[in-house]
Amino acid sequence: MISGIFKYEFLQNAFLSGALIGVIAPLLGVFIVVRRLSLIADALSHVTLSGIAASLFLEKKLGLAGSLNPLYMGMAFSVAGSLFIEKLRSVYKHYQELAIPIILSGGIGVGVIFISLADGFNADLFSYLFGSVSAVSRADVWIIAAISVFVVLVILLLYKELFLLSFDEEHAKASGIAARAIHFIFIVMVALVIAASMRIVGILLVSALMTLPVAASMKLAKGFKQAIFLSVAFGELSVIGGLFAAYYLDLAPGGTIVLLAIAVLIGVIILKRTGMKRETQKG
Repeated sequence: MISGIFKYEFLQNAFLSGALIGVIAPLLGVFIVVRRLSLIADALSHVTLSGIAASLFLEKKLGLAGSLNPLYMGMAFSVAGSLFIEKLRSVYKHYQELAIPIILSGGIGVGVIFISLADGFNADLFSYLFGSVSAVSRADVWIIAAISVFVVLVILLLYKELFLLSFDEEHAKASGIAARAIHFIFIVMVALVIAASMRIVGILLVSALMTLPVAASMKLAKGFKQAIFLSVAFGELSVIGGLFAAYYLDLAPGGTIVLLAIAVLIGVIILKRTGMKRETQKG
């Protein structure tokens, strides 16, 4: 694959986009997990699917989408879904977690309708559902790169505020932090990253890349910053390793990446338990 990367543009696109996604998905995933919003990735991924299905429907039935990249409409739907989640969180102040399953259900419903209007599944839709190395274009790489720069800059600039909001939202609000605006920016970032990740991992599996590396890092990390670095490291290992394995074994990249992430998590759990047993025996 290494020699192929220098020869074939589609492999270059897959490798570059995968490397970027391996950073930004776990990076945001740490904050998502700490805030107990793990299911938000599932909800927004299904909303993104609705946008993709809508774009394919417009192109197939009405000829309106033309050469428009379905990724754009997927992003638009995902951002709109994130805004609806925020609105519902303010409506159900004492049951804010209800906003996520409501949007998830709505995303599935709208997606199924557009899929049926477009006469069911086709090869294009399957590539978005489960990921496809050959489907990643150079335009997709530039979009993912722009989103990656945006996410990293926001995290660097608002790290302190996001940290406080993640662990103690009430204290953060009392200290004068613009909690609502920052949470709005954060959830929009999550929506954009989910939409950007679907080319490699697939819509139905993207939430795994935001949670599995974080779950593994939390077993080893001794602090929040260490958890971030370990999450990114595990994310990169899963994505790059998964792409190589998928290339040589002729497997779907999304499933391979997720299975490798699970293998990393299991390995970390075993390593942690083995270390604890040794400490107990020494004691």
